[in-house]
Amino acid sequence: MSNTSGNSLLALLTGAMIGAGIGILYAPDKGSKTREKIKDGFQDAKDDLKNKLDEVSEQLKSKLNTSKDNLEDSFEDMVSNVSHKTEDLILFLEQKLAELKEQNAKLQK
Repeated sequence: MSNTSGNSLLALLTGAMIGAGIGILYAPDKGSKTREKIKDGFQDAKDDLKNKLDEVSEQLKSKLNTSKDNLEDSFEDMVSNVSHKTEDLILFLEQKLAELKEQNAKLQK
């Protein structure tokens, strides 16, 4: 989750809680009913926040798993590529060694 969307989510929840609190305080109910409404409002806000955090957590896990899979695929491709390059290098070195042996044989005659 980016910093901007995190700040937006926090601002939205804060605004909702403040608005609900002010609305309840100005309602013409008895104190016990008002306290119960405030308690219910905080519980609802808590549940909403928990749900949002769970959702964000799942999204992050999914992105991490996707990134991990992409990294593993890239690593396997790199290892395969290096393996092919290694074979090419070995072949090149074997050819050079054969040429050097041939030149050395000519020099020893």
